[in-house]
Amino acid sequence: MASVKTALITGASRGIGKAVALRLAREGFRLALCARNEAPLLETRKELLTLGVPCLAVAADVSDPAACRRLFDEAKAVFGSIDILVNNAGISHVGLLQDMSDDQWDALIGTNLSSVFYCCRLAIPSMVAAKSGRILNISSVWGSAGASCEAAYSASKGGVNALTRALAKELAPSGVQVNALACGAIDTDMNRFLSGEERIALAGEIPAGRLGTPEEAAEMAWKLLSAPDYLTGQIVTLDGGWI
Repeated sequence: MASVKTALITGASRGIGKAVALRLAREGFRLALCARNEAPLLETRKELLTLGVPCLAVAADVSDPAACRRLFDEAKAVFGSIDILVNNAGISHVGLLQDMSDDQWDALIGTNLSSVFYCCRLAIPSMVAAKSGRILNISSVWGSAGASCEAAYSASKGGVNALTRALAKELAPSGVQVNALACGAIDTDMNRFLSGEERIALAGEIPAGRLGTPEEAAEMAWKLLSAPDYLTGQIVTLDGGWI
């Protein structure tokens, strides 16, 4: 990059979000990190500061539009404009759709889909004004294929994929790229509920023979964020040949 850029990453305290933050730190980005829980977020910030990277940590629930506004206000006050937005915050829900409560549905859609809308809406004006900017949404293979007992999660990620494609068309004339990284089974806390036997069985379904790592997802995220300007509106799958 010709000058120091700022990246804002949601869900950045652990897993893929933390790995993306570490990867962007290696490229010299200033970082604005957000997560719901403050303690692990501050630990991540401490780790990044040891790398000599300016880093702001804001504890916020991005399913709340007011919290998103506070996040962007704080980030802009410290760093100015946001050059890259990585929408990574997400939660899962495993169970039959008929057994899902209204509150569970609202929480999942709010965190996985509405947060992408809220954050994009806040990031877009300055990106359009600068005729430059990149938005990367972290999605899932279930957003395209769908998963039994994860119908709501699949719906939320399908919405992220559709929003990505449509917003890319809307912003391309302004020089802003929008892409999504659709991950398969990545070895993060979201999959910690699996027993040892279930993990072995899952790995056996994946042609690569294993779960992916957060670092692999972060490396793919960087490749998309540093791709030629002409790459936009794409849902790129990283799943070891699984789906």
